[in-house]
Amino acid sequence: MLVLGIESSCDETGVALYDTEHGLLAHQLHTQIAMHSEYGGVVPELASRDHIRRVLPLTTACLAQAQRELADIDAIAYTAGPGLSGALLVGASVANAMAVALNKPTIAVHHLEGHLLSPCLADPAPQFPFVALLVSGGHTQLMAVHGVGHYELLGETVDDAAGEAFDKSAKLLGLGYPGGPALSKLADTGDAKRFTLPRPMLHSGTLDMSFSGLKTAVLNLVTQQSQAGEIDDTTRADICAAFQEAIVEVLLKKSLAALKQTGMKRLVIAGGVGANRQLRAALDDAAQKRKLEVFYPPMALCTDNGAMIAYAGAQRLKHQQNAGSFAVQPRWDLASLDKV
Repeated sequence: MLVLGIESSCDETGVALYDTEHGLLAHQLHTQIAMHSEYGGVVPELASRDHIRRVLPLTTACLAQAQRELADIDAIAYTAGPGLSGALLVGASVANAMAVALNKPTIAVHHLEGHLLSPCLADPAPQFPFVALLVSGGHTQLMAVHGVGHYELLGETVDDAAGEAFDKSAKLLGLGYPGGPALSKLADTGDAKRFTLPRPMLHSGTLDMSFSGLKTAVLNLVTQQSQAGEIDDTTRADICAAFQEAIVEVLLKKSLAALKQTGMKRLVIAGGVGANRQLRAALDDAAQKRKLEVFYPPMALCTDNGAMIAYAGAQRLKHQQNAGSFAVQPRWDLASLDKV
């Protein structure tokens, strides 16, 4: 089966073609970072309008890349939630209109399920079951994944997501938007030992996390350093390094605790923060020492993309589940999905 995937939940328009026999054939992605950077964050109305402009040209480019025609498509998967309602409606509208024209089925895909399954597009791909660390700008959760649709929440952030803390701390340091990648890049040149930042809930005895207090600690540190004069580049880099080290330590130790609690030996990292090099290095090192396996999505598929939606849709299509409709769900509990 050839599945077209459409992702339009927030500020990236992604389109991909996934073949259940031959794998990922093509994917195209447009990011709205340049547009939203002028406003310091995502403007929902602008995001929706840009999705309208991009989705059909990206679909055409995707078909050309895969050397396929519209008539070759067997089904169309699209992100139905969670996300920005206007943005979601663009993908849902295009998917359903194409499906009617082609007389093909649609599959409504949960955005987070797409992320959870995205490492299955890597080579090698993980086998079920595994523990998944879903870490992005909007979500930080630890899940026990027993199969498609069979997800058990082990722990999550009680306030800010890790990616959100990255972006907000970067803004405090004057690094612009989006701040997370800029903070990580600057952290590579800094001294993480110069400043000591807290590791919230590190010893809580649960798998829950908290990053709001860490962000506040960065604010206090920036205020303190500013009182002595303008923060120089070295100090800014050192704060970034200390911040990144704190988050990586929390994510690492909570992930290892989740593996111990479940008795599993495989860890999957999904979401935009999964592209962080220090996090990957720490996890790889821990896995080697403890004889564990760690899997990541391909770097190009860490952020929102159509490939993960096409893949998740293909898994659902095999079992005739999640038939699409024009409705979207800006808030959608992952636990409500049917098991495959």
